[in-house]
Amino acid sequence: MGIVFLVRHAQASFLESNYDELSNLGEAQARLLGQYWSRHTVVFDRVFTGPCVRQKDTLTLVSDTCRKAGIHFPDPVVLNEFDEYQAEWVLERSLPGLLEINQNIRDLHAAFQSSSGSAGRRATFAKLFEAVISKWVRGEICPPGVESWLEFCSRVNSGLTKCLSGGNRGERIAIFTSGGPIGVAMQRALQLSAESTLNVSWMSRNSSWSEFIYSGERFTLSSFNCHAHIDDPAMLTYR
Repeated sequence: MGIVFLVRHAQASFLESNYDELSNLGEAQARLLGQYWSRHTVVFDRVFTGPCVRQKDTLTLVSDTCRKAGIHFPDPVVLNEFDEYQAEWVLERSLPGLLEINQNIRDLHAAFQSSSGSAGRRATFAKLFEAVISKWVRGEICPPGVESWLEFCSRVNSGLTKCLSGGNRGERIAIFTSGGPIGVAMQRALQLSAESTLNVSWMSRNSSWSEFIYSGERFTLSSFNCHAHIDDPAMLTYR
C-alpha cells in the first residue's frame, strides 16, 4: 500500500487585488510545515502540485525548508488537474443575475458591501461566497464558459488516478493543491454527496494535510486536516 498526502496551500491574499499569492502569514505557515516534516523525517518519493501560484509557492517554501535541514525532497511535477475550481468566474458571471432574482443573495451582498474592517469583510464575503458556490454545486446556476461541478470532480479524479497508478508499490506521495480537490479526494474515499463534499472542502485549514492509503482500486482516508505544525491558534486559518 502507498500513502498520499494532499496538502492545502498556505493562506493566500484573500480579498486583495491578487488572491493567488501567499500572505505573510501563509509564508510562515508553509515554513512551519517544512520544519515539522523535517523534524519527523517525513520523506516523499514523488511530489505534485497544481498550477496556482499559491500552491506552487507553498510547495517551494516547504521543500526549501526540508532541503536546508538535509531532508530529501523530490522535484515537483505540475498537474493542471489539481487546480482549484473557478470560483472567481462563478461569482463574476452569476452574481449580477442572482442579485436581480434572489432576495437572500441580495441581502448577503448588501451585508458585504456595508461591512467594515478585515474581519467583518471576510465573514460577510464568506457567507455570500458559500451561498453562490452552493448553487453552482447543486446545478442551479451554470455560468457560460465555466467548468461545471461535475467536470471539476472528474478532472480532479483523473489527476488522482494518474498519480496513484504511475508509481511503485509502497510509495509516499505529496500533492499540493486547494480545498476543492481535497474535498473531491474525500468524496472518492468516503462516497460523499456533492453538498457534503463542498462542506468538507471548506473545513480544510491552510497548510494542513490529509492522508489517504491506496492500493489498486482501494483509496481510503487515514487522517483529515492535520495541522500539528501550528501551535499558535492565531495562525490557524481557513482563508
